[in-house]
Amino acid sequence: MESAPRKIIHIDMDAFFASVEQRDDPSLRGKPLAVGHGARRGVVAAASYEARRFGVRSAMPSTTALRKCPQLVFTPPRFEVYKAVSRQIHEIFADYTDLIEPLSLDEAYLDVTADKAGIGRATETARQIRARILQQTGLTASAGVSYNKFLAKMASDQNKPNGQFLVAPGQGQAFVATLPIGRFYGVGEVTERKMKALGIETGADLHRQPLEVLLQHFGNAAGWFHGIARGIDERPVKPDRERKSSGSETTFETDLSDTARIEAEIAALAGKVFAWCDKAQAFGRTVTVKIKYADFEQVTRRRSLPAIIGDADTLRHLAQALVVSVYPLRAGVRLLGVTVSNFEARPAAEQAALPV
Repeated sequence: MESAPRKIIHIDMDAFFASVEQRDDPSLRGKPLAVGHGARRGVVAAASYEARRFGVRSAMPSTTALRKCPQLVFTPPRFEVYKAVSRQIHEIFADYTDLIEPLSLDEAYLDVTADKAGIGRATETARQIRARILQQTGLTASAGVSYNKFLAKMASDQNKPNGQFLVAPGQGQAFVATLPIGRFYGVGEVTERKMKALGIETGADLHRQPLEVLLQHFGNAAGWFHGIARGIDERPVKPDRERKSSGSETTFETDLSDTARIEAEIAALAGKVFAWCDKAQAFGRTVTVKIKYADFEQVTRRRSLPAIIGDADTLRHLAQALVVSVYPLRAGVRLLGVTVSNFEARPAAEQAALPV
């Protein structure tokens, strides 16, 4: 016998950062709001729904956002507050399931197949979770309910904000067929352009593509695209989902051209990254440096070691050597970033030497 379908809920907070700011400062309510810095080199971290109506989006340069919405109000981010609210929300999740897979501070997958709260229906479970989030935090959430993660995530966007949507067993392929390809989880801007060039505009168009054609154009991702076009996603909800990297980056108010200043900034970023690694006891073998020039062209340099990067000096030296490898600079530098990835556990002997 086939096993019963899973019951998966995807919870997505509505304009989370901006909603927290509007909750805490009544003067911001109803106004187009951007969380971020309105300076010339600022970037929008999040936008309220009032701002989104003008086309303001996260990751948009502040200058572009202000051109689209001259009355836009900026407020600096308060990440410690957002993390505290996120912890409140996860405490609510835990009353309904032990299988919680966070995707970010403001969204998560929940597997409620076991029905820990004894509610009986996943749609009612989602409704109760959303009601408790509103009651305890004053914030709204949207939910998608389905039998796999992909469909649940797509469904949570259907009735935003403050709504929910069900894709029941047997309805997945028909639901996906109607979606524009740009809405698909896992289809970024580059892939979307490539698909549209091939005449793939919707889920139905994707479904008509033979696997061989998808393999020719999309390589390893072909199997994923072939499956989701049919509403198929076998990935389980993983409550122990491990973080795969840690990084820090900064955008400068004026372009940097002095190499000594650039190397000092890289050292500072490497210090921040290693401080997180040390606190989390998560150490990686690969360091990546990102450089974005004044004309927005971006380059990366990466190096992997045979063993983990276990001290701050090693990370700093590696990161600085990588940035030096791009000299001479082709233009001024507007952004620098350092990331550590390929996490591994410390060797047992090294762990034993750590202070307790």
